Amino acid sequence: MISRGTRSLLRSYSTTTSAAAAERRVAIVDGVRTPFKLSGTDFNDLQVYDLSRTVMKSMLDRNVMDGSEIDYVAWGNVIQEVKTSNVAREAALGAGIPKNIPAHTVTMACISSNQAITTGAEKILSGRADIVLAGGVETFSDVPIRFQRRFRQKLIGLGKASKKGTVAAISHMVKDLQPGDLAPEAPAIKNFLTQEVMGHSSDRLAQRFGVSRADQDAFAVASHQNAETATAANMLDSQICAVNGDKTDNGVRKGIKYEDMSRLKPVFIKPHGTHTPGNSSFLTDGAAANLIMSSTKCEELNIQPMAYLKDWTFQAVDPFEDLLLGPAFCIPKLLKDNGLTIADIDVWEIHEAFAGQVLANINAVNSDAFAKENLLGWDQKVGEIPMDKLNSWGGSLAIGHPFGATGSRITTNACHRLQKEDGKYAIVAACADSGLAYGGLIERA
Repeated sequence: MISRGTRSLLRSYSTTTSAAAAERRVAIVDGVRTPFKLSGTDFNDLQVYDLSRTVMKSMLDRNVMDGSEIDYVAWGNVIQEVKTSNVAREAALGAGIPKNIPAHTVTMACISSNQAITTGAEKILSGRADIVLAGGVETFSDVPIRFQRRFRQKLIGLGKASKKGTVAAISHMVKDLQPGDLAPEAPAIKNFLTQEVMGHSSDRLAQRFGVSRADQDAFAVASHQNAETATAANMLDSQICAVNGDKTDNGVRKGIKYEDMSRLKPVFIKPHGTHTPGNSSFLTDGAAANLIMSSTKCEELNIQPMAYLKDWTFQAVDPFEDLLLGPAFCIPKLLKDNGLTIADIDVWEIHEAFAGQVLANINAVNSDAFAKENLLGWDQKVGEIPMDKLNSWGGSLAIGHPFGATGSRITTNACHRLQKEDGKYAIVAACADSGLAYGGLIERA
């Protein structure tokens, strides 16, 4: 967060020659999010516009910024409301960012806000922007529901037929409709190409990499316990802005025990699958944002950033067999490209779509066979990711997973953990639908 002070005085200083000549880096200055809420609960009456505008306004207020200081807004959103398909622009205007500041919305499944952040980072590195507001939003409490395709086509035709003014013409358009054609069609949370929901794919992935139901339940319990502990210790409080006076994530199961988790029934592959409602992330409403700047702008304004986005990569894998295995390709690339090993990473933040998915990726990274068969330039395993450094303030299984906002949340969490835990490097990684994945290397400032 930018410290309060005489910002007008700071702005009057011109960039010095040494600052202009300094290496231009991407600084992560601040991160903030709404509380994350189970869909159909506290945010039931709020749209993506409302959540986005709230978190954007909070970012400006907490950093004592005028909206005119922002050079660009990039925002992630997956299930888009047709009235605000470019919610970045609508929310930015609603938050007081001037009309001459461009804004666009990006969709890349669960890594949409990671794409928004790196889009801003590329603008900063190219010199086309100095200050970018990036993040994302999702709500499942108010999703666009439409008619079946057949009925939609009939309605379009009905509009044309009605112009003829004859009842016969209208009757002809609707006469062969079936009752099933009138059923509403909600957005499908499944892959378009494979026609498979992610839970099915993750269940198979867990089996492939030897992840048991017991492993998954224990991991899920730890996620809730970590989130409960971090919340009680006010570790997350500074990251959350209040909505209607409330800053509580309501998906964290307080006092959860392994026995509670183990009693839940499989939800995707029945009756013998390993993925349950407890070890799978839940539908969540929420928004999150990051304020990123060029390092030269930070020097000009005398701002100490939380961290630097040192490197990042997007990877794509086979959506049929490896749908959620992308992090196992991102992590080795980040390490190799930056001359690092797993031992050099102090903080790990890996998105928890499913406990089975996270553990499968961890097992893949620690597999000689996987490295030799899949990773260019690796003839042995990458190594074992230490569990005590992974998602130690809770993960998506407990805090929640608004598709368009999760990448921003885990980026902010990684920065705060680096400071609190006196670390140097963090890796943020996330899988996404369609076999996509993101990995980011963050260095403490």
